[in-house]
Amino acid sequence: MILSSTKTVREIALEVPQATRVFEKLKIDYCCGGDKPLAEACASAGVKVENLERLLEEAGQVDVQSDGSTDFQKARLSELVVHILDKHHVYTKEEMARLEGLIAKVIAAHGNNHPELHDIGKLFQQLCAELKPHMFKEEQILFPYIIEMERSALHNRPAPFAPFGTVNNPVRLMMMEHDTAGDLLRELRARSSNYMVPPDACISYQTLYQALEAFEQDLHQHIHLENNILFPRAIELEESR
Repeated sequence: MILSSTKTVREIALEVPQATRVFEKLKIDYCCGGDKPLAEACASAGVKVENLERLLEEAGQVDVQSDGSTDFQKARLSELVVHILDKHHVYTKEEMARLEGLIAKVIAAHGNNHPELHDIGKLFQQLCAELKPHMFKEEQILFPYIIEMERSALHNRPAPFAPFGTVNNPVRLMMMEHDTAGDLLRELRARSSNYMVPPDACISYQTLYQALEAFEQDLHQHIHLENNILFPRAIELEESR
């Protein structure tokens, strides 16, 4: 596999199905920061492009079911929306409810010895406060419009009325909110020292850090599917009408 170092991380993520798993492992941002050239992203992560090529080839030989195994570039937009709702929105809501309680428990037990936990708690509250109305707007406004727009195109009907003018407007807002969520995820990782549990960590403490890291990885996939696939395809469909 020969990678072009001038291509963006986002382009590689779209072209190479297994790339998102490898980017996640190397801490290369492929969703909100996916517009960086591959060479620049690798340099920031301290990884050589040729080493990334090797890891991608190895990952391609492993049969792992993931978002990248489905070609959402060719699937209907409605199928992608359902996937995002059923896989990512459900998970995000369930984990936010679970982790809010777990964070409070760990802070009560370890907050005096590990003051960074208080910052982690506040950052996670901010993240939840961003994600809850964000997902509501997607579920109630943007996603239904995208589905109806696709349905009207398939049945040769006029495009549905867009109360927001053009799909570009809510998409731009959603992407700005994705950037905010990405910033909060980076702060959470920094305050937790890359989710490295301290020697005195109890099982709940360890569980919390493992769950926060898994939450980060799922949100990265979630944002990738929207920023890099769903939104561009929705804009393209609207422009073609």
